[in-house]
Amino acid sequence: QVQLVESGGGLVQAGDSLRLSCAASGRTITIYTMAWFRQAPGKEREFVADISRSGDITSYADSVKGRFTISGDIAKNTVFLQMNSLKPEDTAVYYCAAVVPGKGYYYWGQGTQVTVSS
Repeated sequence: QVQLVESGGGLVQAGDSLRLSCAASGRTITIYTMAWFRQAPGKEREFVADISRSGDITSYADSVKGRFTISGDIAKNTVFLQMNSLKPEDTAVYYCAAVVPGKGYYYWGQGTQVTVSS
């Protein structure tokens, strides 16, 4: 089992920055990739960014490319999402997820609320 706990959400104004953290515990050696997803009210959960276990491969949704940066060290059980130039449309609950080989995005955190006011 793997447990994921997000932190760092909050209420900010458009143009501000926030850094989200995801702390993993348990059988973290099984984690292949970690990712951030988000879900806005009335919308489906969407992919934001992911990072490989080695930390050298990342990918981003087009909507956040150039503004958000995923970083961290899965081997050290922590992943971050630096969010700059935040927009009201970034308002959502942000979830950390972990990929386990053969099971896809198998583990999820409880989410942290990010609210961006205009």
